[in-house]
Amino acid sequence: MKAIVTGSTGFVGANLCAALVAHGWSVRALHRASSRLTALEGIPIEHALGDVTQPETLVKAMRGCDVVFHVAAVADYWRQNTEKLYRVNVEGTRAVCQAALDAKISRLVFTSSVASLGIPKPGQPADESHEFNLKPARFRYGHSKLLAEGVVREFASRGLEAVIVNPSIILGPGDLNEISGSIVTEVARRRSTSLVYPPGGINYIDVRDVCAGHIAAAEHGRTGERYILAAHNLTHHEAMKIVAQVIGTPAPRLGIPRALTGPLAALLDLMGKLSPRPLPMNGDQMRLSAEFVYFDASKAIRELGLPQTPFRQTVEQTYQWYKANGYFTMVA
Repeated sequence: MKAIVTGSTGFVGANLCAALVAHGWSVRALHRASSRLTALEGIPIEHALGDVTQPETLVKAMRGCDVVFHVAAVADYWRQNTEKLYRVNVEGTRAVCQAALDAKISRLVFTSSVASLGIPKPGQPADESHEFNLKPARFRYGHSKLLAEGVVREFASRGLEAVIVNPSIILGPGDLNEISGSIVTEVARRRSTSLVYPPGGINYIDVRDVCAGHIAAAEHGRTGERYILAAHNLTHHEAMKIVAQVIGTPAPRLGIPRALTGPLAALLDLMGKLSPRPLPMNGDQMRLSAEFVYFDASKAIRELGLPQTPFRQTVEQTYQWYKANGYFTMVA
């Protein structure tokens, strides 16, 4: 089997390229001419130049491939403007699907997110049937992924064999831009954001388990289906305690009162407009941090054999990767 991976230089994309090669696939990595290729070093792959926002570059890049893994997206949404978020996540997905159809690709696996499912009810982890229940302006990233899923389903109705996977918060080695890995690096550096914890919780999964889920979705996922790729439902306090234990630093003891998350979110919104640089957190993230965003991965475990690496093991390996790659000088 031969795969082409969009977003190949990113955290998930590069890990997926390595996992596919280890699984016996031939891999073509799609990236822009200006892309930083650090994450792909040492992986025996082909390179193809292209951009999901430039549809004319895609069909040629896909020729000769069996499967498209469409991973490319704006994931660090708090660092990007809204226009770019929708242009890449929605219209980029439309361009990839059209190119896959034109290139007669056998199957497309689309990397969505649990963000497209909205906020579950407290104490009730959401499954694939849960519907987005937020105003688009409150969580534009989740809304953009929901719209992108709609594009994928539209093309599936036109004959494109497509499967959707919805990862939760992804941790593991190789997160060059500290998108989710900031929970580890912030604690290691003892930044102010690591000294307190929000009142809610979220689900985490190891990046290598996410890659295994992608490959299984390509090989035997059901066309048109969603698969939640998730593992551990943890409160923010529980997760940060484990991270602190692994690193050897004191765990945060000060919880942010739920009543303060709204005002703090409004303050972050204002600071984000005034700051010349992206903040480590935006208002949307602060508001969501008060919710228990838990998910049920039973379907992916049952149908895809989704692995469930222990959270502590993922944190340990993530921390060691950051240390080995010089992300901080503090040694626990």
